[in-house]
Amino acid sequence: MKIEQIYTGCLSQGAYYIESNGEAVVIDPLREVEPYINRAEQNGAKIKYVLETHFHADFVSGHIDLAEKTGAQIVFGPTAKPSFDALVAVDGQVLKVGDVSLTVLHTPGHTMESTCYLLSDQQGKQVGIFTGDTLFIGDVGRPDLAQKVSAGLTQEKLAEHLFDSLRNKIMPLADDIIVYPAHGAGSACGKNMSKETTDTLGSQKTSNYALRVDMTKEEFVEEVTGGLMPPPAYFPENVLMNVNGYESIDRVLERGAQALDAAAFEAVANQTGAVVLDTRDAEIFAKGFVPNSINIGINGGFAPWVGALIPDIKQSILIITEQGREEEVVTRLARVGYDHTIGYLKGGIDAWVKAGKETSQIQSVTADQMSQRLKMDPAIGVLDVRKASEFLSEHMLDAENIPLDYINDHLAQIDKNKTYFVHCAGGYRSMIFNSVLKARGYDNLIDVRGGFKAIKDSGKLEVSNYVCPSTLL
Repeated sequence: MKIEQIYTGCLSQGAYYIESNGEAVVIDPLREVEPYINRAEQNGAKIKYVLETHFHADFVSGHIDLAEKTGAQIVFGPTAKPSFDALVAVDGQVLKVGDVSLTVLHTPGHTMESTCYLLSDQQGKQVGIFTGDTLFIGDVGRPDLAQKVSAGLTQEKLAEHLFDSLRNKIMPLADDIIVYPAHGAGSACGKNMSKETTDTLGSQKTSNYALRVDMTKEEFVEEVTGGLMPPPAYFPENVLMNVNGYESIDRVLERGAQALDAAAFEAVANQTGAVVLDTRDAEIFAKGFVPNSINIGINGGFAPWVGALIPDIKQSILIITEQGREEEVVTRLARVGYDHTIGYLKGGIDAWVKAGKETSQIQSVTADQMSQRLKMDPAIGVLDVRKASEFLSEHMLDAENIPLDYINDHLAQIDKNKTYFVHCAGGYRSMIFNSVLKARGYDNLIDVRGGFKAIKDSGKLEVSNYVCPSTLL
């Protein structure tokens, strides 16, 4: 038996490949399915099942393409109502894969169809459980994402279901069973997830706050629902794609692979109203970019930030990136449902400059330079674009917190005629913030290289006393 976790850092997501005696199963696959197919072919195995733990909100699963390309059967847990051919399993149903088996455990709470798969080896010993978003390492799934499905389904009622699922289906299992969750730290599907991506169930019973044996249902509901912020706007759209189906990833990649010279790129941008998305690193972007383009670096938390900041999932997108990374960008956009990339700038920003096209810049300074400027002009504002929990934990005195996640809700707070220093934790989010606002006519923003870490390390700017971070997402 082979168990492989295929972890994708950008999405903090774990897919799984399990193989036994010539048969394989893939759990919660990403949109691009060739890696799973290649694994099976190299090992001479046939993918028998594609198991889905629930209808994902934070990414578009590859279940449909994988099933069409391999003949595998898609499996969901009880109550799921997909718009395509799939096996909706019953609670306790056993699926055979080679010499091993997976038992369906219906665990509603994160969503009503949420399901775990309990793996037993050749001798029938239970060895692992694939928990999706029901149980993470250090946390459990947030119970507010499915509450719009039914008028009577609140986050409190979902949390009650989750409490029962954990106590009745998971906690009675043996301590030596390995927990394989769908996400780790960085995902918006939970609050306190560990950086570790697997653990024994016994360890989780002693360290995971949500599995305390002395916890009442009322206490569980209060703790699990406390501190929840609104989920990213793209989540409902991804759920619908996972339920109703989507365009083949092959067609999405073909459309996005259109190479456009500078003149054609400019013409298409003007004709379509496409978002121009520049995925280069922040410091490189700041030195010169296509006017009105926004920067979301491919080397950071790319896909979730695209989902948070481009509200229309059907928005046409033109990309500017390092040469050779075009397909990667299109693929990572498709992972979160942005299927309408319509081309890229051939030759990148260098080709744009060589064509004599106009460029824009964003001023960037060090923390020391920021300190000097503030001494000369204390009227310059400071915007901290980290999450509220980060800001409350520790921040520069007199800074104003405008989290990047909710930039559109706070535009009225920013004076277009005033100069601001803008920082995040390390520089990735602040450049996104600055590029978005510059595209909207805010020309007096100065990026702080190295973010809050550099500000604190400089010792020249006063910061608040550190307090333990809150549970706000």
